[in-house]
Amino acid sequence: MTRLGVVVNPTAGKGRGTAAGWRTHELLRGRGYEVQDLSATSLALATDRARAAVLDGLDALVVVGGDGMVHLGVNVVAGSHLPLGIVAAGTGNDIARTLGLPKPGDVDASVAAIEHGLREGPRHVDAVRVGPPGTAAHEWYLGVLSCGFDAAINARANEMTWPKGSGRYVRALVAELPSFAPYGYRVTMDDHVWESTGSLVAVANAQWFGGGLHIAPDAVVDDGLLDVIVAGPFSKTGVVKIFPGIYRGKHLAHPSVDVFRSRSVLIEPMSDLGRPPPAAFADGERVGPIPLRVTVEAGALSVLR
Repeated sequence: MTRLGVVVNPTAGKGRGTAAGWRTHELLRGRGYEVQDLSATSLALATDRARAAVLDGLDALVVVGGDGMVHLGVNVVAGSHLPLGIVAAGTGNDIARTLGLPKPGDVDASVAAIEHGLREGPRHVDAVRVGPPGTAAHEWYLGVLSCGFDAAINARANEMTWPKGSGRYVRALVAELPSFAPYGYRVTMDDHVWESTGSLVAVANAQWFGGGLHIAPDAVVDDGLLDVIVAGPFSKTGVVKIFPGIYRGKHLAHPSVDVFRSRSVLIEPMSDLGRPPPAAFADGERVGPIPLRVTVEAGALSVLR
């Protein structure tokens, strides 16, 4: 019998995660799978439980929630042969959109996609390792890593309890803007070095982040390359003007925004060019302060679809 581990985020999608999780368990068990509930009171504990279950012989891991739950799943199975199933039930669901998975909340279609992947074989996509340079320590992400003004907004939004969903990021932008000043960066890629005062550095394996921001319209999740988006210094007024256009990818037309492609990226602070950049976030989860080395691993993740 096929053994599936399921991790549910009950707070995802303004609380819709609980119902989605219940329905996922019901459908999978009804189709004859052995289902092990790996949910826990914290993401860290759920990650530990999932890793232990993997060692105990799971056939696949299924996560129910938004991008944070996908991030958990990626960090359990990336670099292994164990496939990941995703039931999108969050507010942003940028990774599910990137992978062409069923729309958020459509649990029946999501479970059908998981079954198709188990029957026909998974899709292999790239995953990205990130960690301090010169060390073996790292974690994985699938979507986008950022360490600019958007990361500062993400950090502030995580401290807020109202409103739910994407509106919280708009409120965080308004709150963060008065203290904004450009940062100093050195970004070393395979064949280019970008050293500048700047507002944003994003290293994208996927097209979307932040609940629908189309940060890297040309990114492809299985091409073995990272799209590196860098933005030079913007004033506070400039940030307000360019931010809405990111939802439609229009920021790439701005003369202060550049896109490079690379397999490896080293991001370092340059204190003589600007203030230290904020801690980096990936898939909406805090990674830590720079310097950071980012490396794409082609085909490192198997996704059921």
